[in-house]
Amino acid sequence: MREGEAAARIISGKPSTEDISLDTNLRPKRLTDFVGQEKVKGNLKIAIAAAQKRGEPLDHILLYGPPGLGKTTLAHIITAEMGVNIKVSSGPAIERPGDLAAILTNLRKGDALFLDEMHRLSRVVEEILYPAMEDYAIDIILGKGPGARNLRLNLPRFTLIGATTRYALMSPPLRDRFGVVYRLDFYDESAIKTILRRSASILGLEVEEDSYSQIACRARGTPRVANRLLKRVRDYAQVMANGVVTEPVAIEALSKLEIDHIGLDEVDHKVLHTIIQKFDCGPVGLDTVAASISEEADTIMDVYEPYLLQLGFLERTPRGRVATRLACEHLGIDHKKWQSPQASLW
Repeated sequence: MREGEAAARIISGKPSTEDISLDTNLRPKRLTDFVGQEKVKGNLKIAIAAAQKRGEPLDHILLYGPPGLGKTTLAHIITAEMGVNIKVSSGPAIERPGDLAAILTNLRKGDALFLDEMHRLSRVVEEILYPAMEDYAIDIILGKGPGARNLRLNLPRFTLIGATTRYALMSPPLRDRFGVVYRLDFYDESAIKTILRRSASILGLEVEEDSYSQIACRARGTPRVANRLLKRVRDYAQVMANGVVTEPVAIEALSKLEIDHIGLDEVDHKVLHTIIQKFDCGPVGLDTVAASISEEADTIMDVYEPYLLQLGFLERTPRGRVATRLACEHLGIDHKKWQSPQASLW
């Protein structure tokens, strides 16, 4: 499974093409409508109120965490609360320093620039960002050789809102230039159910209360996944149940998607079975696991592992990945039968 295929997994937090219209319609517009992430919301309310009282732009903000938790939504909410315009781009889209310079010089005073996937910015592009973030200026080199000269262009005061799923891959100089850094965590089941109720109301969908629990427990703590599952259940209900989502209808629809009661699909099961049965629960290196299931190591680390780690089904150790007793119990495998003496040390 490559990056595009990983995004196509129904329980992947990565956005897919079909999510664009759904995300736009269901995305909250104000902090009061945003569910979950209470600590982040509380800090943002104070920062926004303080900046408005001073009549200044917000400090540069970095949002990081697994995909699908609301980083892009929060960026739009921040600018809406501040009453300013937002320009949107991403690390992969900015290939040359001139691309970034063109974006920065078109900003107006108080505007916000939202850059997604900041860990994928090239180093030469980062060099343009440093003075832009600190001094609100960019340096352009005119000419070559001994006759080259430096031209500094002043920029209006703006706010850079960055987002990344790979915080550790951002260079320390870039991370240090953000005045505020917030981590977004997975949502609990109660918050996911609140999000589902709001989404169902917007979609005009009739859902019985018990159905929300069936969807929420499979959403992997991720709003994007929850809304995607709700859409698939809606489709099934409209064809098979006159449009009404009852608990049996939700269970039947979700079972056809091959998602178990805690949100694991066949790929997650394949990763766990490989570590447990081929490598005696581990420890085993990430590259070895990837080769065993014909997968990219980065995809395993970015797409599959975060939720498995959160559940306590996997552990990362200095010697490799280890499948835990909880993983064996979930799969109905005798933990003692498969656990190696090396794994028991961890």
